[in-house]
Amino acid sequence: MEIVTHLDKSFNKVVYRNETTKNREFENCSFLNCDFSNGEFLSCTFSNCRFENCNLTMTKFSHSQLDKITFNECKLVGVNFSECIDLLFSLQFEQCVLEFCAFLGKSMRKTPFLDCTVKESDFSNCDLTDSIFQNTDLLKSVFNNTKLGKVDFITAYNYSIDPEINNIKGAKFSLHGITGLLDKYDIHIE
Repeated sequence: MEIVTHLDKSFNKVVYRNETTKNREFENCSFLNCDFSNGEFLSCTFSNCRFENCNLTMTKFSHSQLDKITFNECKLVGVNFSECIDLLFSLQFEQCVLEFCAFLGKSMRKTPFLDCTVKESDFSNCDLTDSIFQNTDLLKSVFNNTKLGKVDFITAYNYSIDPEINNIKGAKFSLHGITGLLDKYDIHIE
């Protein structure tokens, strides 16, 4: 099967809803104001790419590689990043809406989530060591057997993390967010 390679290209206002893109390589590319909702990237490689103001609702990245990818002001709802290739998996999120996303078992060390909404997403069995959740809403997101060592939660909010089933050694929390570590005890702190 022939692989089509795109180098240093900018894709602007591409509407490719409900479509499958297969066997493509994108290197140093930017995607601006694109709509890939309900689409699929099948066996694709993205390296040093930027998605800005894109709609990726229910987009699949089946057997695709995401290396040094930045999502800025994107809508990512129902995206299962667990389907991505593990090798060189590296993401950055800035001012994005991530809802109902799955990152199960991914190694995401030093991943920045900056000014994002990350609701009802699943980080079970992930390694998020040294990551940062800056001004990020984590309402109903799941952390189960997750490596959270040295993660910065100082300005994060609405999180619920059980210290008994997650490694939080060296993680940083603010005093007002400490209740997110005690949720399972159903106690009230005034």
